[in-house]
Amino acid sequence: MNMKAVVCACVSAVLLISAVAISAESKNAGDTVVLIADRAFDGTGRTLRNVRIQVNDGKIATLSGPASGTVIDLRGYTVLPGWIDAHVHIASHFDGTGHLATSSEPPADATLEMAEGAWQTLMAGFTTIQSVGDPSELPLRDAIRDHNFPGPRLFTSLAPIEGDLSKATPDALRAMVRERKAQGADLVKIFASNSQRVGAKPTLTEEQLKTLCDEAAAVGLRSMVHAYRGQVAAAARAGCREIEHATYATPEELQVAVQAGAYITPQVGLVVQNYIENQQRYIGIDGYTAEGMTVMLRDMPEDFAVCKRLAHLPRARMVFGTDATAGAHGHNAEEFIGRVQHCGQDTMAALVSANSVAAEAIGMGGELGRLAPGYAADIIALDGDPLQDITAVRRVVFVMRGGKIYKWAGSHAERRLTH
Repeated sequence: MNMKAVVCACVSAVLLISAVAISAESKNAGDTVVLIADRAFDGTGRTLRNVRIQVNDGKIATLSGPASGTVIDLRGYTVLPGWIDAHVHIASHFDGTGHLATSSEPPADATLEMAEGAWQTLMAGFTTIQSVGDPSELPLRDAIRDHNFPGPRLFTSLAPIEGDLSKATPDALRAMVRERKAQGADLVKIFASNSQRVGAKPTLTEEQLKTLCDEAAAVGLRSMVHAYRGQVAAAARAGCREIEHATYATPEELQVAVQAGAYITPQVGLVVQNYIENQQRYIGIDGYTAEGMTVMLRDMPEDFAVCKRLAHLPRARMVFGTDATAGAHGHNAEEFIGRVQHCGQDTMAALVSANSVAAEAIGMGGELGRLAPGYAADIIALDGDPLQDITAVRRVVFVMRGGKIYKWAGSHAERRLTH
């Protein structure tokens, strides 16, 4: 993708999306804003009552501020930290024909679609995402971070380390990591297994995984490993930080990962369901086949089984990640429903997995994922109480990221007047 075209398209996208960002409040994070809430979750599992969240300069100043300045009445809603999705593919989208976009798509079109996916994700309450898999994500990350582009805070791995690396030397593997560091990646994504659609077989040895993950740590990058079966334990023993999917892993292999302190991210509520629903838009493109779709649908109970084991495994650090691809952006909260319904995960634990646990997994535990003084003012509100009705996660009425308001449906009193 031509970088100049990408940047120009990003500018166009700013104009397009900024037009729908609400009110002058969303443009100035320096103003003092006080959010009044009668029910709030702090991101660590605690429920707070009758708080007044004072926001200054993009951060939470106090939870008991005076009701002065710009006051927003969130009483009647459930307030909580903005969610973090630790595994998305924001570059993945459908093109003008309605099918999975490929590299032949005009760069400007691709960038606008990527920006729209980011906007949809933000509107769904996800104020931070970790996107793992495409170099084209870099300009979008920088536009959001450096130029007030409307979207979730974005971390990217750029291109993953994958393919037939059986003969790669340690020096060659280290060079791959250093290359991504030089390109500006926030983390390294490593394929320790090939796709579930083609057998989920090992692609790297444990020694190679250790070389890669050690080098990532040495150059200041986090490591994420796509792993199935015994590769889950191998990645954990190799010191890799975050392990994705984990389908087909035995209880013993999961226990190895837990004991090693790895963050583990299964998926049960969105990714396979989205593939199946949109399979005709994928099949025949970039290796997607009808047979592969059949395998994913057949083995969905295996996904559920691993997630259920993790949800009930003491000290397991289960992170929220959807693996959202084309068709799924903005529907990320379906993973919460899947976690509760298919894994039997406690609802509060599922929510915390997208707050403080996810923040720790992405190395931002001291800045994101909590309602506490000094933390980023990434705050959302739901119409309903998800502890009583998990589908409330679909009803996001308020979104603030870094002190800027991007979505606000109005107080309960105001909404009653307009309905």
